[in-house]
Amino acid sequence: MDKKTWIIIAIIIAIFAGIIGFGIINRSPAEDRLAQIFPASEESGNLPENIDGNPNASILIFDYSDYQCEHCASINPLLNQLVEEYDGKVAVVYRNFVQSYHANGTAAASAANAAAIQGYWKEYKDLLFANQNEWYSASASARQELFEKYFTTVTKGKGDLAKFRADMLSEEVATKIAFDRKLSEERKLTYTPYIYLGTTHIKESEMGANFLDNMREKINAELEKLENQ
Repeated sequence: MDKKTWIIIAIIIAIFAGIIGFGIINRSPAEDRLAQIFPASEESGNLPENIDGNPNASILIFDYSDYQCEHCASINPLLNQLVEEYDGKVAVVYRNFVQSYHANGTAAASAANAAAIQGYWKEYKDLLFANQNEWYSASASARQELFEKYFTTVTKGKGDLAKFRADMLSEEVATKIAFDRKLSEERKLTYTPYIYLGTTHIKESEMGANFLDNMREKINAELEKLENQ
């Protein structure tokens, strides 16, 4: 090749490298750091992450959500379906991101985390979302009665209701909710649900009627990459 050709090739390589480098430089550190399951620590009230599915799954979906968010309620069964479909290969990590305008959001998050302490988080969060209309506008006393009823339902009367009440008001649960919010704020999130597939943000435009198909396409692509490594 002559000198002119080499110069052109060098320019193309430099441009391509610059594009890649630009992407790396502008990638938020939170995208990598938060795409993992955090073990229980003092910072999280010594409570672990709430996970639906195999915690060692190859694909992790991070759901920054609010139990009083209506869109979160509609997405929940679809996320459940993905966990079931991919049977051990996909798990959903749920992180509380309570919106300030939701009067019952923090209480609902407290109830879900209190249920989690006794091993009933998955069942409880599903019931919370399914019955969202029932407690959405309830008074403090009415919602507490409902939350306790849900706990009795998911535990089939075998759960410790007194402990559930105490845990709802505990420092540990409050710390866990605050820890999740800190992770949400580190990502600079502004709304719910905010979903990541690993480090990839699922855009609002991808969360409509074709949500499952969009997610399957992305999950399958990631699984194929892992198989070819």
